[in-house]
Amino acid sequence: MEHSGRAVQEQIQNVRKEIVTFLIITLALSTIFYVLIIFGGGTLAQGGLYGLGLMWCPGVAALITRLIYHRSLRGMGWGWGKTRYQILSYLTPLLYSLVVYILVWLSGLGRIIEDLPSNLIINLLIGAVVGVLGSCVSALGEEIGWRGLLVPQLAKLTTFTKTCLISGALWTVWHYPLILFSDYQSGILADYGGERVPVWFALICFTIMVLGINITINWLRLKSGSLWTAMFFHAAHNYYVQRVFDPLTADTGITAYIIGEFGVALALAGLIVGWLFWRKRARLPNVQL
Repeated sequence: MEHSGRAVQEQIQNVRKEIVTFLIITLALSTIFYVLIIFGGGTLAQGGLYGLGLMWCPGVAALITRLIYHRSLRGMGWGWGKTRYQILSYLTPLLYSLVVYILVWLSGLGRIIEDLPSNLIINLLIGAVVGVLGSCVSALGEEIGWRGLLVPQLAKLTTFTKTCLISGALWTVWHYPLILFSDYQSGILADYGGERVPVWFALICFTIMVLGINITINWLRLKSGSLWTAMFFHAAHNYYVQRVFDPLTADTGITAYIIGEFGVALALAGLIVGWLFWRKRARLPNVQL
């Protein structure tokens, strides 16, 4: 029994070392791209390569960390799992985004742009496949790190609730340099000459939104055992919010404070959906050491 206890403690220490190593490498790699983005023209500089490079920093850090500690890339959730979880991961961001923006349009807090393209439906259908798949390229880089390594390892050490709080805080703070010192916070309305919310407001809304959707992504990842659920969720969220619903919405005065990743509506939606999945935490497999 004593030998077994020592073995478990050794496993716990190894997991902690792996997490710390991953975070150090992620910070080191990300700092390079923070500097390039902040001083090199923003997230879209060089055709978006700086932004893409930053999003792949957690993934590269995770791959390096796994090779250091395990000499293998197995155990990161590469399996497909049950298809219903992949479908749920894709549809969940679409559904909460659709509800939010329909309510915004109906309430007058924002309105649909007047010059809608005649082939809008066709473009949306194509984008639902091609657009999301394109978004998967960048989302995968983050998710190999956050949900391929960090979340499963944290789940070995603590409860689902604490796993979500820790991983959510780290994921959120990782975005802060872009919000504070670059153009990530500008939003689609500001890109077209509209309102830009204050940084403090953007930080609050973004933090609440990320903490909320982080719970949902973590639940899907741990329940399915598949990294691809996290990728599909992240990609669908980015595509539908940033590329579909934001550009379809015109400013009516305070719209920037309501929509997008720095508005209050998606923050509340992310929190509500996260709470619904958090209530199902008892259905998750117990992987604690």
